[in-house]
Amino acid sequence: MEKQVDIDWGKLGFAYMKTDYRYICSWKDGKWGEGELVEDNMLRISESSAALHYGQQCFEGLKAYRRKDGKIQLFRPDQNAKRLNSSCRRLLMPELPEEIFIDACKKVVQANEKYVPPYGTGATLYLRPFVIGVGDNLGVKPAPEFLFCVFCVPVGAYFKGGLAPVNFMVSDYDRAAPYGTGAAKVGGNYAASMLPHEIAVKKGFADCIYLDPATHTNIEEVGAANFFGITKDNKFVTPFSESILPSITKYSLMHVAKEYLGLPVEERDVPIDRLDDFAEAGACGTAAVITPIGGIEHKGSLHVFFSETEVGPVTRKLYDTLCGIQFGDVEAPEGWIVEV
Repeated sequence: MEKQVDIDWGKLGFAYMKTDYRYICSWKDGKWGEGELVEDNMLRISESSAALHYGQQCFEGLKAYRRKDGKIQLFRPDQNAKRLNSSCRRLLMPELPEEIFIDACKKVVQANEKYVPPYGTGATLYLRPFVIGVGDNLGVKPAPEFLFCVFCVPVGAYFKGGLAPVNFMVSDYDRAAPYGTGAAKVGGNYAASMLPHEIAVKKGFADCIYLDPATHTNIEEVGAANFFGITKDNKFVTPFSESILPSITKYSLMHVAKEYLGLPVEERDVPIDRLDDFAEAGACGTAAVITPIGGIEHKGSLHVFFSETEVGPVTRKLYDTLCGIQFGDVEAPEGWIVEV
């Protein structure tokens, strides 16, 4: 094993750091070329690239985890590959063979192994694969060429003081249109979310809750994460909508809830006026796994779930079980883990 870099793993946040190698592969003349690892972290692209002007780009986020035995593993990278291709189809970009996606991620982790945080620190190596439309282009049409890249950054444990609930507010803004790009992981969705997020933070909340854009009656997403709730009769409930990003963490938690904790699981409408149905609530995604929700403010009133200061027992079990799988301490379902 290569000697690790001198980093204070306990002080890492979620911020960019240049690591040694990244993977890059070009699509031109109707096919993907040979990918390679490069040291340069700068991309040189045409000033008229479709990614810059028309938002023809998408991305993914996944992590590499150091196990107790020192080995490194990826968590469900095939699902990230599938979602990337779904986003590519939505934006008329060429799909990438799953084996190339997974191989690229493995190569980046192997080449930057010294940046994979030690087991027990809670820190991980975050991978950011993306596809962008490049080449000379002026009209609103698909780019003539594309780049697929993967870079990595070591990131710290999301909760510095331990898992703790935070409050959210319902936003008047929409995250996505009913038949728009909400189910694709494209940059435009995130650019549109920056103003509502800033408004929520200035009012003292962690982020905002987005309601469905058609009726503004059902919960859709929590900031850049998916919502789930634990009902008072112990069901795991999460919203379903064509404009929600299909979170790999959410679907993993649905499996964990059913198969590991024995909870009934429902993916359905979650009316904002039925918050009393839930004993616990949370937001889930790659960065934090689970962010417990203490309360949600809607129409000037704060609805508190289990507690504003304590994590609910089911949320805690879900978090511990999924993290245990990701770090190799809990046996994973077949096909979930890829060793690097």
